[in-house]
Amino acid sequence: MHIVVVGLSHKTAPVEIREKLAIPESRLGEALTRLCSYPGVREGMLLSTCNRVEVYAVVEDLEPGYSRIQEFLADAHMSLSSEQLMPHLYWQTGDRAISHLFRVASSLDSMVVGESQILGQLKDAFEKSLTHKTTGLILNKVVKKAISVAKRVRTDTKIAEMAVSVSYAAVELAKKIFADLSDKTVLLIGAGEMAKLAARHFIANGVRHVRVTTRTPTHAVELANRFKGTAVAFEQFREDMALADIVLVSTGSSHYLVSSDDVQRAVKQRMNRPMFLIDISVPRNIDPAVRHVDNAFLFDIDDLKFRVEQNRGERLQEAEKAEHMVAGEVGVVQQWLQSLEVTPTIVALKTRVEDIKRSELEKAMSRLAHLSPQERGLVESMASSIVNKLIHNTMVTLKSEVTSADGAAFVEAARRFFNLNEAGTASLAEDIENEGTTPRSGSKKPD
Repeated sequence: MHIVVVGLSHKTAPVEIREKLAIPESRLGEALTRLCSYPGVREGMLLSTCNRVEVYAVVEDLEPGYSRIQEFLADAHMSLSSEQLMPHLYWQTGDRAISHLFRVASSLDSMVVGESQILGQLKDAFEKSLTHKTTGLILNKVVKKAISVAKRVRTDTKIAEMAVSVSYAAVELAKKIFADLSDKTVLLIGAGEMAKLAARHFIANGVRHVRVTTRTPTHAVELANRFKGTAVAFEQFREDMALADIVLVSTGSSHYLVSSDDVQRAVKQRMNRPMFLIDISVPRNIDPAVRHVDNAFLFDIDDLKFRVEQNRGERLQEAEKAEHMVAGEVGVVQQWLQSLEVTPTIVALKTRVEDIKRSELEKAMSRLAHLSPQERGLVESMASSIVNKLIHNTMVTLKSEVTSADGAAFVEAARRFFNLNEAGTASLAEDIENEGTTPRSGSKKPD
């Protein structure tokens, strides 16, 4: 059995290809069932987001497995031929496939490193696979481990703590001035997209009072309703500034709308309580002289961009720590997968020697009919002891060497020495795998 990932992402395919391959939520169940109906595809999970479409699968043979998954992806959108699809696909197997999944879950492969959405999307994809019973022993273990690794990355590194968007950088800076944003008021002057996005980030971080002013009164009312705030007449916003802890300015004006005198007057009315001003306008709408007003903290678009670039560099440093975590955890899973390879051989070996023991005991007992039940028990116990001692070192060696570079050679040697036929071993392997796939008969939430 081989674990593989086949897919495309923002790194390998333009949006016009990604959108064609994206699988809607309503069709995900049918697609999963169809994926696992292909010969040789034993387990499957689909991760479909705006930035990636990936198939994680367990296949019997690599080359046929890859071909069938490629065929499945091409069939997902009939207007996309294999020739159009192939240049954008990547294919990884074994520890590289596991590493890829761990990196995706930890947002190390995301367009914005450190973003939090992908982990939730992976959990949803896994839940859908469990519901439709398309995962088993191997994918259940590997995906749960990926979720655990991603949580550890977010806990043990600062990869998600530094803002990497201009609008969110404004929130981050505000938190340095105001420890708690829950009782703060934001005044939004103008309707620029970045300012509106920043306002949404402020609300998401606890701000409960939003006041809005634009040159068009109806537009101000519309925006105020969207933010569940209050519209302010444009002619009155300077007088209104004293009520605002945070002032966001983003208009198309070609001159300064807010002067240092305006801010000085507002701060005085606020009894010198701090005021945070963000000018996202180009040209600037707040006079830079405001920086000299006590208790007024002004940041313009360049200040925010500098903060973003600084944070992006720090995120990349944290990402390096996360990469080391991922590498270590991949090794743990790889050892577990290798241990699965030796289990059927050990079971077959035990079955083989038990059959030999039973057969020889039956022959011996037929000639020793005069023995008492106690004596017969002693003979059987001696036979079991001899058999167990004969195979003990073999089983210990198989278990200890399976994760070494020569592990496969040890397994093959044991099969040959004890004449363990391939058919029996394969059947036992299948029984063991099915025995460990209880989640396929019922949905189970990931840890």
